[in-house]
Amino acid sequence: MPRDGRWVRARLVAVIRAAGTAGRRLPGAVAVLALVIVLAACGAPPSEPAPNEPARVERLRVEVVKVLPHDGEAFTQGLEIHDGTLYEGTGLVGESTLRAGPLGAEPEVVVSLPKPLFGEGIAVVGSRVWQLTWRSGIAIERDRDTLAQRRRVRYEGEGWGLCHQPDRQRLVMSDGSAKLTFRDPRTFAALSSVVVTEGGEPRDELNELECVDGAVYANVWHSDEILRIDPDTGRVTARIDASGLLDEGERAEADVLNGIAALEGSDEFVLTGKLWPKMFRVRFVSTT
Repeated sequence: MPRDGRWVRARLVAVIRAAGTAGRRLPGAVAVLALVIVLAACGAPPSEPAPNEPARVERLRVEVVKVLPHDGEAFTQGLEIHDGTLYEGTGLVGESTLRAGPLGAEPEVVVSLPKPLFGEGIAVVGSRVWQLTWRSGIAIERDRDTLAQRRRVRYEGEGWGLCHQPDRQRLVMSDGSAKLTFRDPRTFAALSSVVVTEGGEPRDELNELECVDGAVYANVWHSDEILRIDPDTGRVTARIDASGLLDEGERAEADVLNGIAALEGSDEFVLTGKLWPKMFRVRFVSTT
């Protein structure tokens, strides 16, 4: 399909997703309004921040180390580097894939998802790779080397981002809301969940995820912002400004930032986005 066709389909997906996330937010908004009314009736004073609420959220920006080529036709949904191999999951019905190969080069292995599956986030777990689907409620377990399907597992809700915390023996999954769900990496069963907050307020539209050194990094859909999250408390510990990576002409043909992969043995990350012609090796540095 030509680039302009993918671009239009990407916008349609954005509209559908926006409607879904808005629907999820409504019940929460009603609950907050009800709580405000009750507190006002009781004459409750304005609430104070919790004593253990972080004093500040660290502000970081990206520092580009190197620019790498990327398939501008890839609707990137998941990105991970494991043992020197770049794994990338892509989306759109009829075009979803999982790819593996050297960083900055053509993938050596590519498998396609059959219709109507829409590929989403991925996570490498030992000799396996888990791949989410958007609205089908199916997680696909694959062989890490061949990417061949081993089995399918059902789950509830939408699938967006996924990453693995090997030291905690759990997967972390996003669904476009402010919730992160922890799952068993062997069975994919849900274990528990946490709501991501900043200043006590939920941060929703969490998209692609990367687990690094006990933290979870999350793309925020429809933004150039990446959040660093403490998964045990759900609190945002840093906001990373990743704007300005593409020039104006490239942005016109591209979709949103989506794809974070930690570069093993370094403090660097690889970033890209949906329909982006480039990937970027970056460091996250202070804005001050």
